[in-house]
Amino acid sequence: MSAIQKNVEASSESYSSTFTQGDLVLPPAKKYLVLTCMDARIDPAAAFGIGLGDAHVIRNAGASAVDALRSIIISEQLLGTTEIVLVKHTGCGMLTFKNEDAYGIVEKNLGEEAVAELKAKSLDFLPFPELEEAVKEDVKFLQASKLVPDSVTISGWVYEVETGKTKRIV
Repeated sequence: MSAIQKNVEASSESYSSTFTQGDLVLPPAKKYLVLTCMDARIDPAAAFGIGLGDAHVIRNAGASAVDALRSIIISEQLLGTTEIVLVKHTGCGMLTFKNEDAYGIVEKNLGEEAVAELKAKSLDFLPFPELEEAVKEDVKFLQASKLVPDSVTISGWVYEVETGKTKRIV
């Protein structure tokens, strides 16, 4: 067992020994979801005031609305959320490359067959060159989608990893 797996096991044992919130209901109590980046420097619960059971937190590389759409639909249509808080962040890795760069690294590290699989799936890594514009574009994407009802409130934010502050963009 790796050191990481041992830590998961020990932490789970410690956490579960005092856990008292097993009766929370499945739908999020505050009926919203947060879409943010998978970056390890972001603690959504602490940074955005999310208590256990309050909201869905969807994380992916770059806080991509396109990539998260399946989870957003499930959250809204099956579990009743009515608001989306989209949060990208400063220093995001998605600002540092283009699709061609990612394809090149995959080819170098995993070979031509891996690249062929990416191309067969038409995989777009969804990088972006400008942070605030990417927030606006993702909000527009969600607002324009027939899969997100007009009644859903959508806002876009930037979290500053350097300061812990979050500012509203749209």
